[in-house]
This record gives sequence, C-alpha cells and structure tokens, in this order.
Amino acid sequence: MSYKGQPLFQDFNLELPAGLTSCLLGPSGVGKSSLLRVIAGLERGASGVVSRENRSPLTGKLAYMAQQDLLLPWLQLMDNVVLPDRLAGREVDMKRARRLLQLVGLDGHEAKLPSALSGGMRQRAALARTLYQDREVILMDEPFSSVDSITRLELQELTAELLRDRTVLLVTHDPFEALRIGHRLIVLAGQPVHIAEQVDLVQAPPRDIGSPEITSLHKQLIDSLRGVRQNLPAASLTS
Repeated sequence: MSYKGQPLFQDFNLELPAGLTSCLLGPSGVGKSSLLRVIAGLERGASGVVSRENRSPLTGKLAYMAQQDLLLPWLQLMDNVVLPDRLAGREVDMKRARRLLQLVGLDGHEAKLPSALSGGMRQRAALARTLYQDREVILMDEPFSSVDSITRLELQELTAELLRDRTVLLVTHDPFEALRIGHRLIVLAGQPVHIAEQVDLVQAPPRDIGSPEITSLHKQLIDSLRGVRQNLPAASLTS
C-alpha cells in the first residue's frame, strides 16, 4: 500500500476479527491515522485493497469517528445526530435518534447547540451520530483524547457497551485505553509500516485497569512501544 507515491504500507496485511474491537498503537507519525483514513476512503492518492473476508468491498459499510467531534455549530444536537441521513437524502429516523441520545446520556439536550455542551457531551453526541449510521465497521481515531480522565473512562465504558458485536478499529496513544476496551492489540512500527506485535485478549471489555492482569500487560505493552520507538525488537506480549 502506498500514499502519494511513497511506500507508507508495503506488503502490509491487517486482518480485523469480526464483531470485536482492534486497537492500533505505535509511535507518533508511524501511520496509524493515515491507515484509518485510507480504510475509510478519505485519502486520495492511496492505493491498496480494503475488503471483507469474502472480498466484497466495504463501501457503505463504514462509519468514521474522528478525534474532533465535528459537530456543525449551527445545528442543534438532534440535527447533528441525524445529519448522515439528511445529507444522503434518506428519511430521518427520529425514534432511533432519540433512543441513541438516551443511551449516551444526552436525553433532554436535543435542542441545544454544540456550544452549549461540554467536551464530554460533544463526544457523546459524536458517538450517537456514529451509532445512528448503523454500519458494520466503526473506525475511531483517538475519539476520547481531548476529554478529562473521568469522562474518558465513562466514554470507554459506553463504547464497550454500545459497540459490542461491531467490528471496531480504534487508534489510541493510551495503552490503558487499548487494554481496557480492545479485544486485539496491534503495535505498528517502522517505515514502511509493519505489525511489530499483536495480542488477543480473552477477558471481555471493559476491563478493570487496576487488575493484576491488566497491570502486567500494561508494563509489557509499554516495553513493546518503547522498543519500537527505539527501533529495537518489540517485547513479546502475552495475555
């Protein structure tokens, strides 16, 4: 896979287990967000094949949640949630939108503009809009990095609950976040990029970050990330 003629991903193969959350980690600038955007079809000039196991394309099967909430400031909260249908000229499902706002804890705020919402509330709204699209595959690019630590924990729990049984690819710089809500952890390294380490976790998320198992895995993951940043062989992760 190449990007603008440069071998960003060469002989690169990434498989995402269906119905589970895979977390991408690695040094800043390694290409995590670029990979997500290529999969989403947002990068012109990129080449490569993105498909399901049966080799059918993912066109129309993806939803993308960015680091910024991307709420339109002139639209009320409800209008932001149902925006994908309106842009596509489809009939709006207000009942579904209201249910999703209840699930993310925003019922009663439907008529508010984004400027009247806290950062955590805006990210909850972005999550509701992502869920409203009802897509098979969810791509998430550090969606909780701009909120405080407690809100982040709450959003992680909400994501683990509401995206259960969806195929999710989450980019994160936070090892604890990956260990808390990921089923598969993937460490990227190098130029061109390759998979330096991969581990599948057995326990269902969201996990207790204070448990001995997660504490041990966190140390291993930090060692692995430190190794790839220094161009050393990645430490082996075992769950």
